[in-house]
Amino acid sequence: MDEQQAQALGGILRSRREELGYSLRRVAELSGVPNNSILHIEQGRIGAPAPDKVARVAAALELSLADVYAIAGWAIPDDLPHFRPYLRTKYEGLSAEDIDAIERYASRLARKRGVSLTGPAPGEDE
Repeated sequence: MDEQQAQALGGILRSRREELGYSLRRVAELSGVPNNSILHIEQGRIGAPAPDKVARVAAALELSLADVYAIAGWAIPDDLPHFRPYLRTKYEGLSAEDIDAIERYASRLARKRGVSLTGPAPGEDE
């Protein structure tokens, strides 16, 4: 993970924690990760946080592990990331407005075709 990815990961975790109204102590209790470790991850000061710790913090914050791993630039587990984090990570030059426009278009097209943007249903081929 490079410095930019560490900062992005920390920002997402901090934003979500604040959105939920959780203190560092509360996330530490829920995740089993020491609050000083969580603080250092949020600040982007840990260039290579342990994936298992990040996974536990993500679960405590009710974040998709695939989204969090995509932001960190790590191999993604079983599920795919949601569209916005994927676009933000894969195409860093896109503005927020560009990503909004792509999401709106993809949603319209999916509705028109009767498909889900969340991936294949269980048992369907990819």
